[in-house]
Amino acid sequence: MSTTMTTIDDETTSTALNPFSGTVAEARSGAAAETESARAIAEVQAAIVSAKRFPRDQLAAMERILSSCCRPTLAESAVYSYTRGGAEVTGPSIRLAEAIAQAWGNLQFGIRELAQSGGKSTVEAFAWDVETNTRQVKVFEVPHIRHTRQGAKLLTDPRDVYELVANQGARRLRACILGVVPGDVVDAALTQCEATLRTKVDVTPEGIKALLGAFAEIGVTADQVAQKLGHRADSIVPAEVVRLRKIYRGIKDGYSTVEAEFPRADGDAPVRSAAVTAAASAAAAKAGRKPSAPKPAPISEEDRGDAFEPDVAATEGGIN
Repeated sequence: MSTTMTTIDDETTSTALNPFSGTVAEARSGAAAETESARAIAEVQAAIVSAKRFPRDQLAAMERILSSCCRPTLAESAVYSYTRGGAEVTGPSIRLAEAIAQAWGNLQFGIRELAQSGGKSTVEAFAWDVETNTRQVKVFEVPHIRHTRQGAKLLTDPRDVYELVANQGARRLRACILGVVPGDVVDAALTQCEATLRTKVDVTPEGIKALLGAFAEIGVTADQVAQKLGHRADSIVPAEVVRLRKIYRGIKDGYSTVEAEFPRADGDAPVRSAAVTAAASAAAAKAGRKPSAPKPAPISEEDRGDAFEPDVAATEGGIN
């Protein structure tokens, strides 16, 4: 039997080691793993049995989805938009994907952080249609780095890491959900959201102020919005409000950037109103000078074909 020698107050004592201590610890760890494994298996079996006993009513599910898309708050955040090669690309956002999954029924989805080491996280996004046994899984790594205008910043705050992982995971979660839900269901939801937006657009001064305030929070000025539209921001029409909301959602979800959608080189003059332009032309004519032509807009990244390429296999959400 092995012993350890311990010296206390100049007196030497002999303490016997328990030869089974390591075995007991290993047994406890193994028992915990087996218990967790059995719990996971039972949970999966219960989900399958429940799906077979209570199959999806597709008609009722479709009604729930379309009813959800009639809510203005969901419709406003249901579609993202970004510019690519001079054309606008739109699609369902993570918010719409989650609403569809919840109403479709018998569908499990979520994000799991599998490991965290070496300054990066290994994350899994999944969506599983329990009824049809259709499953989409995406495992990816998220470096704990945030890219800013001042350069790359290493994240050490657990909350910052959590938010970064959640944001990156949500984009993949969107792709997983759309991979198991029928495409015509998603198309019908998008059509209903468009109809809701057209009938619920707020173009009152208060509504326009709120829209411009939302853009100001992400660093877009009213002048940049006016430059994007080609006229003053206070004369926005309903169709432009819908377009701006899509662009806003695209930036918030990470499919595009403020710089790509609202390019503005240093030194560019702010957008001038029609009244100011007319006054300047009249003054030039009175002085006998030819009115200067307006300065052409700078060629943006997307017009050169170098637009930000979003990860379309992916979209904000929490970590389960």
